[in-house]
Amino acid sequence: MKIKMKNFLLVIFCCLMPCFILAQTPNDTANVNVDTTGQRDLIDVARSFLKFKPRSKEQDKKQVYFSILPISTSVPGGSAVLVTSTTAGFYLGDRKTTYLSSVTFAPYFNLKGRYGLPIHSSIWTPDNTFNVQGDTRFLVYPQYTWGQGGRRAEPDRILVDFNYIRFYQSVLKRIEPYFYVGVGYNLDYYFSINTDDNNPPVTLRDFTGYPYGTAPGKNSFSSGLTLNAVYDTRQNSLNPLPGIFASFIYRHNAGFMGSDNNAQSVYLDFRKYVALTNSGPKNVLAFWSYYWTTISDGTPFLGLPGIGNDPYQRSGRGIEQNRYRGESLIYFESEYRRDITSNGLFGFVVFANFDSASEPNTHRFAYINPAAGGGLRIKFNKRSDTNIAIDYGFSKGYNGLIVGLGEAF
Repeated sequence: MKIKMKNFLLVIFCCLMPCFILAQTPNDTANVNVDTTGQRDLIDVARSFLKFKPRSKEQDKKQVYFSILPISTSVPGGSAVLVTSTTAGFYLGDRKTTYLSSVTFAPYFNLKGRYGLPIHSSIWTPDNTFNVQGDTRFLVYPQYTWGQGGRRAEPDRILVDFNYIRFYQSVLKRIEPYFYVGVGYNLDYYFSINTDDNNPPVTLRDFTGYPYGTAPGKNSFSSGLTLNAVYDTRQNSLNPLPGIFASFIYRHNAGFMGSDNNAQSVYLDFRKYVALTNSGPKNVLAFWSYYWTTISDGTPFLGLPGIGNDPYQRSGRGIEQNRYRGESLIYFESEYRRDITSNGLFGFVVFANFDSASEPNTHRFAYINPAAGGGLRIKFNKRSDTNIAIDYGFSKGYNGLIVGLGEAF
């Protein structure tokens, strides 16, 4: 759907406006007491079914909480896969003054030669003095691409086969309450890139018209430093309480660090969570928007901003991963979250999102790409507030089921 820029900016303003609505937010979410009295999770259900003893107070006060999900489902990008997702939530300090740290390992494999070994981590030191963030992946990724922008129709695509290694690490120090600044190192290595499975054969460079990281038979290596800033009032990123999260990442790939090209990019992320009731079952509105853009030439094609390729690969539910890609990408999503049962064991969500990728050459945002869906929530571990999330999303020409641990954002 092609629209005028003025109308598009109006849509952006209307969608982002709820993020700035004043809502009652705790002055110090780190001091919010998570009361699990009367709450129930799958661990309680299993103990009752197997007639095990109820949890002791010592078990409830332990510092590490595991959630494990072995299941057959799908991952962003399509195709049924086998997934085993493991999440560890833990406190490195007094939980009244320290956020919940988390490490997620979610290896997946399908029967079409695609598999991945991703590890994500966010570590909060005692009293939230430092936040250490990590993202390490090894992926074998046959995946379709439609080039840049939103002009191409669904069948107008080619299959790109590549291997990928990612190593991102950053360390941020608290400057003011909730505000953190730091530096990081990012490495992206794409290798064994080919489009030989297409009939008739076509190279990635010929199909996309993009000059960087698309030369036949060539690998792509990017290495650079980042400047990071975060404002975060959420106590628990796995299932955020009312609060705000904002992030700024400036990245500079440099030739002296081994990059094929000097290139710069910026990633801006904003999220707000609004409690509609002050007590009782969960009743929350959540908003998420990000803007991701290159600010110089040189970014390889496979590293360009793409839907579903945000740091945690959670955006664009209902849209195929990297269906829309460009030198700039804007995204917005809103979600309503509510408990079904008063004990918090079951809940549901409904969501809607849209994105727009810049067009090649003109760099205009000319197309809006919407999606929507809903999902079921099952409490796996009430102490870390970790849910099993079962979401179904759909958009024009695509639909998919996504099962994982923790909220999408």
